[in-house]
Amino acid sequence: MNWGATNWKRYLWPLIGVAAVIGSLLLLWHELRGISIDDVWDGISAIPTRGWVLAALSSVVAYASLAGYDHIALLHIGKKVSWLFVTFCSFITYALSHNIGGSVFSGAVIRYRAYGTRGLTGQDVGILVAICWITFVLSSILVGGLVLVFEPAIIDRFSGAPHHGLAIAAGIALLILVGAYIFGSWLHLKPLKIAGFQLHYPALPIVARQLLIGPIELLAAAAIIFFALPVAGNPGYFVILGVFLVSFSVAQISHAPGGLGVFEVVFLAGLSNMDPVGVLAALLVFRLFYLIIPLLIALGVVLFFEHSQYSRTDS
Repeated sequence: MNWGATNWKRYLWPLIGVAAVIGSLLLLWHELRGISIDDVWDGISAIPTRGWVLAALSSVVAYASLAGYDHIALLHIGKKVSWLFVTFCSFITYALSHNIGGSVFSGAVIRYRAYGTRGLTGQDVGILVAICWITFVLSSILVGGLVLVFEPAIIDRFSGAPHHGLAIAAGIALLILVGAYIFGSWLHLKPLKIAGFQLHYPALPIVARQLLIGPIELLAAAAIIFFALPVAGNPGYFVILGVFLVSFSVAQISHAPGGLGVFEVVFLAGLSNMDPVGVLAALLVFRLFYLIIPLLIALGVVLFFEHSQYSRTDS
């Protein structure tokens, strides 16, 4: 009985992810049923060279900021690992987990394999993953709060009706949460204890780094799409950032591998006033620079790493 229950739980989230992909692809097909492959190719071809270059540079900034997540976490737990190794490990972790889905769990497995070779224990890696996750959530709350306060009309794109007062109130509430997190650090609150696991509250210098590096990653990731979008009907970067936050968050919650279909459906809904061909072309550029190219590079690095580990063990 226990074995059956364990296996049921093990397969629950993957099944949810697959269901989310299938449902989203059906919705996407319904939305884009009048668009041909040639139309999409024309949309991609219409992106100017400047847009391609800036989108590529934005992806580099995004992954460089993601490497900062691991550096922050290692600084918090007081472990020293070479800067180059941490950067490569972070890149591989996010390149693989973004495509696999369930980034917290898949990222934990990848990090444990890599950082274990540098003397980190399972508990060290657990704390590292927790701090990285907290940095992402904290950054999303901060950026999302600022978007809602300064661009409350963003909610109209998904609700279909104006709720500006509610949006501003929600934005202020999110910013208060960030303030409470900072205040908690200043108070030196007691560590969170779960069984034998302890998670100490980050010190103020760590929090400052979280609030700087985390938002840069989100800003850069949204910029990939912004630079690839056509000028006609483009609502501006701040709106694109808001739509990106909603789309990326829903894709993460869905557990769909790479947010496939889910991300596109939500993003197209948020930019329903734009030509869907141009939006879809920009989203394909995002997948190329943020998911596909990093995945191919990461797989090559993993193969090289595993080969070197095998050769070292064999010798």
